Amino acid sequence: MDKQIRTIGVLTSGGDAQGMNACIRAVTRSALNKGIRVMGIRKGYNGLLRGDIVEMTAGSVADIIHRGGTILYTARCPEFLEPDNQKRASEMCKVFGIDGLVVIGGDGSFRGAKDVSKFGINVVGIPGTIDLDIACTDYTIGFDSAVNVVMDAISRLRDTSASHERCSVVEVMGRHCGEIALWAGLATGADAIMIPEDKESADFERVVRIILENRARGKNHNIIIVSEGVGGSQELAKRIHEVTGIDSRTTILGHIQRGGRPTALDVKHASMMGVYAVELLAKGETDRVVAYKNGQYVDYDIDEALAMHRDVSMDIWKANVDISTY
Repeated sequence: MDKQIRTIGVLTSGGDAQGMNACIRAVTRSALNKGIRVMGIRKGYNGLLRGDIVEMTAGSVADIIHRGGTILYTARCPEFLEPDNQKRASEMCKVFGIDGLVVIGGDGSFRGAKDVSKFGINVVGIPGTIDLDIACTDYTIGFDSAVNVVMDAISRLRDTSASHERCSVVEVMGRHCGEIALWAGLATGADAIMIPEDKESADFERVVRIILENRARGKNHNIIIVSEGVGGSQELAKRIHEVTGIDSRTTILGHIQRGGRPTALDVKHASMMGVYAVELLAKGETDRVVAYKNGQYVDYDIDEALAMHRDVSMDIWKANVDISTY
């Protein structure tokens, strides 16, 4: 707890998320204001292994707060699972004088941080993922921006769906977590939301019944949101057409959900979490994950955070069932 941190390294790992740049900016400037040097590690753990590391200044992070993606780049690094490479990474930290490390990413990124910490590097994780799938926190950087991208896309799709009296099946990101589908579905008035966590939500006959009931009440178009973890969105549209005769099309939004300007909410959380992480390291803390819980910024032990289980917000799904009838 009394280790003095002189140099902090910061990296982004896993999938990019809007707000990561705002977080990098907050980490950099907060640390510099405390007299702590900052090293930017490019391309995640890949860059750490290869020494792709540059010193950051206040100017390095100027005019990035509004940009999507990450100026430090990001990459997957399967080789980091090997203990020898974890040791190599810690040795690279020491070569550059890095004694504290901020890792912005998801659960896999936090596991990597924990592995580095075994070799004497203080580490703090910050939740950066559009999926909102980290159990210890109520919010992850990038989520709000991704949902707003989906809302904008569906607003445009609704216009053409109504013009053609069509059913639009919209596939959104979320391999194992349906939060984007849930929030975007509720916010856009989707007829049905299909998520991987709940079999009832993905029941084909139930979805068809909702479509036909809403058509019988006078609705001339339908929006069905499918989380990618459910799968088969193109086949779903085909089956809806075969069973109902309604022209049905699939739109897969894909990686556009990751890009673009972050919302004010993402910039706010990213900035506050970045400052909080630096404060933890400045106090000599290690093996911590920053979280936003019950309206407060808090921190958890990495092992505790990774052991937590997250339940999807089925109350959102139930609310949408109640109010989605035309």
